[in-house]
Amino acid sequence: MRDIALFPLSNALFPAGVLHLRVFEVRYLDMVRRCQEDGEPFGVVALLAGQEVRTPEGIEVLAPVGTYARIDRCEAVTPTLLALSCTGLGRFRLGDTQRGQYGLWHGEASDIDDDPIEPVPTAFEGVADMLGALIADAQQRGADDLPVGAPYRLDEAGWVADRWCELLPLPIAMKARLLALTDPIARLREVRDALAEGGLL
Repeated sequence: MRDIALFPLSNALFPAGVLHLRVFEVRYLDMVRRCQEDGEPFGVVALLAGQEVRTPEGIEVLAPVGTYARIDRCEAVTPTLLALSCTGLGRFRLGDTQRGQYGLWHGEASDIDDDPIEPVPTAFEGVADMLGALIADAQQRGADDLPVGAPYRLDEAGWVADRWCELLPLPIAMKARLLALTDPIARLREVRDALAEGGLL
């Protein structure tokens, strides 16, 4: 278990996901500086209640599970605005939390084992094919609007499920629950059901 700085978001970051952030609040500018100096990741947790930008009266409720985020690129747009490109690493379970200087959250993080590598079952191949088509379309358009980075592991159930969990407009509490699942096939099954219910599959 280790202490880690936390970045609550209205979306969830999954392992191997790509996260772009624009950081301007003092609490996060300081967090980025410390992470870069120490070579440490920060923790992304889903925000179950409250606002991403701190307000005096706001109450933030954090999900119990999050994902470590590694800063890959940091560009100073202005002296008080940073553009970050980050990659999701492993998951963690959140223990005690406290809000410290400038309102920055810290928490006790205990690692969750990585998903076992499971092939995409035949019954879910349509889910993987649809994701592959989205990636191909984005590449053809030269777009950078998908939170998906190479290598594209379209034959792995966990990787496919995780990318859909980030892309789909699912309720944030559901995304947090899916992140906590340790069975990648079960996560992929719920993704398939969500796609079917939305008329996308």
